[in-house]
Amino acid sequence: QVQLEESGGGSVQPGGSLRLSCAVSGNIFSINAMGWYRQGSGKERELVAITSGGSTDYLDSVKDRFTISRDNAKNTVYLQMNSLKPEDTAVYYCNARVRISIYRTLELWGQGTLVTVSS
Repeated sequence: QVQLEESGGGSVQPGGSLRLSCAVSGNIFSINAMGWYRQGSGKERELVAITSGGSTDYLDSVKDRFTISRDNAKNTVYLQMNSLKPEDTAVYYCNARVRISIYRTLELWGQGTLVTVSS
């Protein structure tokens, strides 16, 4: 069974840093894209960062603070979050679009990890 395994998250004071990790487990053919979404309380889920084919894109409010990176050998994506602000508080979800055969792709979601930024 192909699935995502998230780790990281937690509580931090404003200005602090956290790193999230997300690994694809199971038999896959390739990974098309991996990214991170977040959903704050009472808010819609939004794309935070994505990496695909060597390119990356970020939500404007996290540019220059967050960095997404990918270890292809480990089928893992990371989100390094620096200079965290209270408005970054949310549940962060990993997302991956994986090819499990020449003819079939899947979109996967992680279980979500809570990031709380508060003094």
